[in-house]
Amino acid sequence: MRKKIRKRIVFRGQVQGVGFRWHAKNAAAALGLTGWVRNEYDGSVTMEVQGTEDEIRRMIMEIQAGRYIDVQDMDVKNIEPSEEERDFRVRSR
Repeated sequence: MRKKIRKRIVFRGQVQGVGFRWHAKNAAAALGLTGWVRNEYDGSVTMEVQGTEDEIRRMIMEIQAGRYIDVQDMDVKNIEPSEEERDFRVRSR
């Protein structure tokens, strides 16, 4: 079994009002990832995602392929995995 990791990623650019969170949720479901995503007041989107390094990379590529999504910057931090988490959710602020 490959090692599961967890990342906190803050996306900036044209990431709100363009289906970003729903692209993230669908990509996570397709890849079997867990975590959450939410819009922030400053126009960015924060996501915590858990899976293998390759699965997370594939998820980000899938999100960036969204028609109206334009990610201009990403802050990525590795954080401690959560053993209890079972799904990927869209959160409100």
